[in-house]
Amino acid sequence: MEEKKENLIQVDLREIMETSFLDYSMSVIVQRALPDVRDGLKPVHRRILYTMYENALWPEKAYRKCADTVGSVLGRYHPHGDASVYDALVRFAQDFSMRYMLIDGHGNFGSVDGDPPAAYRYTEARMSKLSVEMLKDIEKDTVDFSPNYDDRLKEPNVLPSHFPNILVNGSTGIAVGMATNIPPHNMGEVLDGVCAMVDNPDIDLDGLMQYIKGPDFPTGGIIMGRSGIRAAYGTGRGRIYVRARAEIVEKPNGRYQIVVTELPYQVNKARLIENIAELVKDKRIDGISNIDDHSDRNGMHIAIDIKREASPQLVLNHLYSLTQMQVTFGVIMLAIVDGQPKLLTLRDILQEYIKFQSEVVLRRTQFDLKKAQERAHILEGLMIALDFIDEVIAILRNSKSIPEGKVALMERFGLDDVQAQAIVQMRLGQLTGLERTKLEEELAALRLKIADFLDIIASEARRYGIIKDEAMEMKKRFSDERRTEIAAISGEMDVEDLIPEEDCVLTLTNFGYVKRQTLDTYRTQRRGGRGISGMSRREEDVASELFIANSHDFVLFFSDRGRVYRLKCYEIPEGSRTSRGMNITNLLPLEPEERITSMLRVTKSEEEDHFLTMVTKNAVIKRVALSAFRNVRKNGLIALDLAEDDELSWVRLTSGSDDLLVATRFGKAIRFHEADVREMGRQARGVRAIRLAEGDVVVGMSVLRENGLVLTVSETGYGRLSNPEDYRLQHRGGMGILNYHVEKYGNVAAIKVVDLNDDIILIADDGVIIRIEAGSIRICARPSKGVRVMKVNEGSKVITMARAPHDDEEEISAVEDDGTAEEGEDEPVTEAEDVIRDDEPAEETEETTEE
Repeated sequence: MEEKKENLIQVDLREIMETSFLDYSMSVIVQRALPDVRDGLKPVHRRILYTMYENALWPEKAYRKCADTVGSVLGRYHPHGDASVYDALVRFAQDFSMRYMLIDGHGNFGSVDGDPPAAYRYTEARMSKLSVEMLKDIEKDTVDFSPNYDDRLKEPNVLPSHFPNILVNGSTGIAVGMATNIPPHNMGEVLDGVCAMVDNPDIDLDGLMQYIKGPDFPTGGIIMGRSGIRAAYGTGRGRIYVRARAEIVEKPNGRYQIVVTELPYQVNKARLIENIAELVKDKRIDGISNIDDHSDRNGMHIAIDIKREASPQLVLNHLYSLTQMQVTFGVIMLAIVDGQPKLLTLRDILQEYIKFQSEVVLRRTQFDLKKAQERAHILEGLMIALDFIDEVIAILRNSKSIPEGKVALMERFGLDDVQAQAIVQMRLGQLTGLERTKLEEELAALRLKIADFLDIIASEARRYGIIKDEAMEMKKRFSDERRTEIAAISGEMDVEDLIPEEDCVLTLTNFGYVKRQTLDTYRTQRRGGRGISGMSRREEDVASELFIANSHDFVLFFSDRGRVYRLKCYEIPEGSRTSRGMNITNLLPLEPEERITSMLRVTKSEEEDHFLTMVTKNAVIKRVALSAFRNVRKNGLIALDLAEDDELSWVRLTSGSDDLLVATRFGKAIRFHEADVREMGRQARGVRAIRLAEGDVVVGMSVLRENGLVLTVSETGYGRLSNPEDYRLQHRGGMGILNYHVEKYGNVAAIKVVDLNDDIILIADDGVIIRIEAGSIRICARPSKGVRVMKVNEGSKVITMARAPHDDEEEISAVEDDGTAEEGEDEPVTEAEDVIRDDEPAEETEETTEE
């Protein structure tokens, strides 16, 4: 018993468990679950392809049973279960799993519905043309080999892989404590990225993404946005939203149908249809009457019938949010680098691949150099033998054995063993029949090759050139069109791709009701100038703002308290011509009694170098860079610091070099350059635009442009066009010049810079809207009365106007000319009337501290 105790070894169980678990973990990570960054393959995949290479299962040869391949892999290199080998082989032959298949399968290899493949005794397979390129030059000592599990054979540690398979086909794997999920990509884009990095090793992520746009899944689909792609490429991790490709089509009976032709990667079609049916049954999705799967060999076709009373876009939005018609692909670009798992960026992967290919080219060249030198060495010995052919024959004839003859040749001509062996192994007829010219030509060609090989070995630039040439050849042979569309959106979960682009009229009432309508709403009108009823409203409510915008434009809303909010135009509910619309408080987080006074369209191209120029009711003007409002919070941003009795009324987009025209209700106007208003911060108060008379307020601010005419409309319905040259350039802060005889013809309602081919939309405070041609309005010098542009009902007045592109198909209301402006009123005004105060200092109001 004491002897047995002496043989016991005391160990720490915790230490043993930690060591054993770490060994197991590293074995799983390196030998099973994670791909090598160089060829993008796990060991089982590499062993399958190498076994088929050894068995000569070339693309032009006949198919062979998968059972034969699986058995060979198990017996030679992979001593595990046959299911793991066959599953890996099957995936390589599935066109819905692999972007570029590495195995050409024959038989049932499963389906996108999740149907399992047939047993390996029934299916057949051979190498694809692309997999041949993965193994090309492996016989030229381009990669290292290691003993197999029983030291009987040698297997490659990595395949030469003449394309970046880790990106092209991607990889998925779960190891111990880590996982990888690399999406597939387009072959042509990836190889273009390789060439770009070869040309410019310091290329940044933006430069690479000019070539590698994003993942390209074998099942197509639509990637929503690029932010997830950029995060994945820049950090190695990212979330990509992938949508099914669906189209809303109208059936002959007038009903709508959603047709799905592409699904997100790795989504089971049969399970998706079952899920939709369950959601309809549970009434979580309303509006679907039937689902049919018409998919066949020609492609996918899922038809979802929509009920007559349902909105197809709303149903489609629900399908995206509740089913796998929209999924999140979590990118984790983890791979084995130098035997260790490493999280890689896009640049890291391409750098490692180019580094590996440089090594492959170097080792292949060294192998070819060695073979060429060996052959040249033999040819040099044959040349000597040919020079002394008679003596060589005599020596061999007099020798008692081949070894004796070989030694004699070596002593006589100074040959080495290899050269002498090549001579003695030749038959006499071959030796005497050697032609000196052929030997000299072959030797000269070999010496050129040797010089080229030596240059490649010595020059890294030559090797990179070869990598680039081979990449271009691979692209020419195997590249195809991108299947997955990358949609540019404003938000990752946006549904903007479903919204048609069209011009809309946005209307806002004094009580804050907003609606969106198409321009078609105002197309059929009576002649005579009274227009049509634009909306039904509360008796005391009036239309206060009208704006033309594209449904995909951003719309900035400016409140009377100097705050700015932002929405997409299509986010504003559409209303009929006579509907009141929706209260703006349902769309924007307005404070009690805060109201919207201005709306402004903003396109993406205008954000960089444009300004927002704001004018308040009390003639305070302020200019702020538009980029300051690029990120507007949900609860808005401060656009202008206001005095207690003031409110923000007008906002215009300016370029930094525009002339501005500000007009008042009492008929004054001032023109000045926007540079007179220095750029300020968001919370600054601003400076004076025009000196107002008591009780006067600003009614409009416009940006003057070439060939534009200034349209002035009075509250009584009269209007005229004037040349901008009628308004002299002054300094801001003065009293301006006379624009309109308000004491005779009524106060000014609005001003607008228009073109003669524009249409003008006018709104009266009783809700009446009219559309007229700008060219039908008379051009008069200021401060003429003009002509009647709108008949205003008794007790009503014009409050605002907007311009729209002219449509020849529209029926436009007539403009009445009563002739009262023909004489006298077009004459120049007197000095007393035309008050110019350029000598008055440009007085500034108090400003708050700028942000």
